[in-house]
Amino acid sequence: MSQDFGYFGPDSVTWRLQSDPVQWVGGIRALFLLSLHPLALAGVERYSTFRDDPVGRLQRTGQYLGTVAFGTKSDAQRAAARVRRLHGNVRGIDPESGVAYHGSDPELLLWVHCGAIDSFLTVGRRAGVPVTAGEADDYIAEQVRSAELVGIPRKLVPMSVSELQEYFDRVRPDLRVSAAAKSTARFVLLPPKLPTILKLRAPTRMAWGSAAALAFMSLPSWARHLYGLPYIPAADLGATLTLRGMRLAANALPLSVREAPQFRQAKERVAKAGFHQRS
Repeated sequence: MSQDFGYFGPDSVTWRLQSDPVQWVGGIRALFLLSLHPLALAGVERYSTFRDDPVGRLQRTGQYLGTVAFGTKSDAQRAAARVRRLHGNVRGIDPESGVAYHGSDPELLLWVHCGAIDSFLTVGRRAGVPVTAGEADDYIAEQVRSAELVGIPRKLVPMSVSELQEYFDRVRPDLRVSAAAKSTARFVLLPPKLPTILKLRAPTRMAWGSAAALAFMSLPSWARHLYGLPYIPAADLGATLTLRGMRLAANALPLSVREAPQFRQAKERVAKAGFHQRS
């Protein structure tokens, strides 16, 4: 009987890249990118609990991504079905442009998907996760399945790094820093509604601010330009070195702290099956 290691499995680039503890920076970076699409952001602003519970919202997003990446196929399918139902209820009109949006629009879903995978790949590689150029293409191709699970037709989804960059080039005329995007960026960099327990813990608040700043500085130059930040080579290098240092520090923590529960459960399934992961 075949073992269900999910849609990717222990030898995938997805497992290697998305299990890394530095990827909470990638999640914040993805939010900065998402905010550049006015219709995608309009849906988040109206329907998301992010401003009321930023930590909880990111945790729930991380749980979904972890389930798809590391869970069984049935777990991933159930999680994706819930997301599709939620998206079906998201609809409205962007208050700045007057353009209507729908949460199930494949083009909006594609923007969110591409921002996420670009963020995980970029942050992971800059932080020192060993991913070759060929493996980067493999990761983008693997993630086509994640896109399909939320309802994006395969024919729309980039399958390599070059196709991903072509997608960003194509969609850039639709992007802008709206008033809502500026407000979101300020909120992410210093959220005023962090849970009380976090406000009282200066190191935690400092960690959030450092991660958000790193996420912002790791954005592509065109995205930083839209936000009004010029490209500064020294700052770019500093962000890379800081990410590497953050990853080294995170990897020194116990596994129970640095690994997501879904990843630990996935490793247990692999061990019970007697599967030997390629080195």
